[in-house]
Amino acid sequence: MAADIETVVVGGGVIGLAIARALAGNGQDVLVLERHGRIGSETSSRNSEVIHAGLYYSPGSLRAKFCVAGKALLYRFCAESGVAHNRCGKLLVATNEEEIAKLEAIAVTAKKNGVDDLRRLSAEEARRLEPELACVAAYLSPSTGIIDSHGLMLALEGHLTTLGGQVVLNTTVTGLTAPTDETSDFQIETQSAGETTRFTARNLVLAAGFGGTALGRMLVCAPGYHVPETYPAQGHYYALSGRAPFHHLVYPVPQGAWLGVHLTLDIAGRAKFGPDIAWTDGVSYDFEDADGARRARFEREIRRYWPGLPESALQPDYVGVRPKLYRQGEPVADFAIHGPAQHGLSRLVALYGIESPGLTSSLAIADDVAALLSQPD
Repeated sequence: MAADIETVVVGGGVIGLAIARALAGNGQDVLVLERHGRIGSETSSRNSEVIHAGLYYSPGSLRAKFCVAGKALLYRFCAESGVAHNRCGKLLVATNEEEIAKLEAIAVTAKKNGVDDLRRLSAEEARRLEPELACVAAYLSPSTGIIDSHGLMLALEGHLTTLGGQVVLNTTVTGLTAPTDETSDFQIETQSAGETTRFTARNLVLAAGFGGTALGRMLVCAPGYHVPETYPAQGHYYALSGRAPFHHLVYPVPQGAWLGVHLTLDIAGRAKFGPDIAWTDGVSYDFEDADGARRARFEREIRRYWPGLPESALQPDYVGVRPKLYRQGEPVADFAIHGPAQHGLSRLVALYGIESPGLTSSLAIADDVAALLSQPD
C-alpha cells in the first residue's frame, strides 16, 4: 500500500523550509509540519540575520563547508526571489596588540575554508571606512552581509507551495514509528486543535531544532546509536536608540566559542548588538537584566571598538536561543546531519544542533539532505 505522503519534514524553520523546497524541486510530494502558529518562530527568527562568509569554522567541518557553499547560494536566491539583503561587508577588528595573532589565525582559517576575498587593513585604513572605529588592525570581509530572515522564509515557503508542497501549522508530532522493513513506511501521529491524526510517510526529515532530540528518541535506531542531546543557550540583543555611524558590521576578535558582542545592522539600517551567551536549563525568550549588569557588560565590550557609544543608548531588544550539541566548557561540536550510515534507518535524515551559521548554510544543507534521500535504499 502506498504511503499517505511521500515525504514529511518536521520543522518549519529556515532549515526545514529550505529542505522541503529542495525535495519538492526534485519532484517529491512534501508536507511540512510546524508546531507553532507561524513559520520560523524559534531560532530562525531570533538571530543576527547575518550572511556569514565562513571565517571561523574548523576547516573540513560541516559548518565551514555549508557556510561557504550556502553563502553563494543564498545571495543568488535572494537576487532571484526578491528577498531583501545587503552585501554590506564586515570588519573583524583587533582592539589591542595581543589580539593581532588571533586576527591573523582567523585569516588563515578563512583561506583554508575557501574564503579568498579578505583584505588586511591597518588601523588607519579601517578608520577611513569607519571613522568612529577603534582598532589596531582589521580584516575586511566584503562577502559578509545581512538578510531579512522572515522574507527569506516566506520566499522558501512560496517556492515550496508553487511546487505543490504544503506547510501545516499548529501541528505537533506526538508519535513516530520507523518502518519494519524496506516495503513499509514511517507512521506519524500528530495533535492539532485537540484532534489526533495518524498517517504514513515514505521519507522523513527531522529538522525540528529544539524538538529534534525528543523526536529522534521516538524511533528505534541501530544498536549503539545515540540521538544527540541538545543544550539551549540564550543570546541577548540590545538595540541602539538612534542611528549608528557605521556602514559595515563590526566583529571583535572571538573569545573561545563566542564571537563577542558584535555590531550588526538590519535591512532598515537599525543597529543591534549581541548576542552574549547564557546557558540555560530550558528555552526561554525572557530578557533578563534586572540589575543592569548585562547592559553594563555590553557597553564595556562595545566601547572596546566604539569608544563613542553614547551613554544610555542601549535598549533591550530580543533574546534568541540556540540548540547547541555541547555544554558550557566543552569543545564546539559540528552540525549533526544523520542519515542511514549513522542511525541505520533508510529514508530518514535527522538534523541536530543546526545553529550559527545555519541561516547562511540553509540552502547548502538542503541540497545535501536532498542528495541523501535520493540515494537508493
